[in-house]
Amino acid sequence: MTLLHLDSSPLGDASVSRQITAAVTAALAGSEAGTIVTYRDLAAEPLPHLGGELLQALRPAPGAPAPESAAVRAELALTEELIAEFLAADTVVIGAPMYNFAIPTQLKAWIDRVAQAGRTFRYTASGSEGLAGGKRVLIVSSRGGKYAGTAFEAALDHQEAYLRAVLG
Repeated sequence: MTLLHLDSSPLGDASVSRQITAAVTAALAGSEAGTIVTYRDLAAEPLPHLGGELLQALRPAPGAPAPESAAVRAELALTEELIAEFLAADTVVIGAPMYNFAIPTQLKAWIDRVAQAGRTFRYTASGSEGLAGGKRVLIVSSRGGKYAGTAFEAALDHQEAYLRAVLG
């Protein structure tokens, strides 16, 4: 099995989601001999957010020249590396704590690079369709405060619905 383990909480050792993703990853890796684990700490090594120049390079207009900037070429190479890790994984374990009613910006930066039309999903007449096929994705969702079972849960939780949509 090939497993991709992502943590996104900036709380380090105080993070509940990190503790749980570590336990889940260890259990999964221990259950199958030869498991290869790729780990990314998206908080310790945050990915730059998408900028205009990178977006244009990711979705070039027909006939547009290749990016000339060394910085953009480096960003494109990083994006390719992230997509390759995602596509190679049989199982993906994602630590997704809720901050300010949504996922951490560090996790959003990873998703923005991996969710690529024509690569990991495509648009169809009936909506978007995943192209990564057959992956098991485990989300370790954590949050402070009081949300579950309250009137606030549906109105203020922009974490789980977003993750279900983008990973679906």
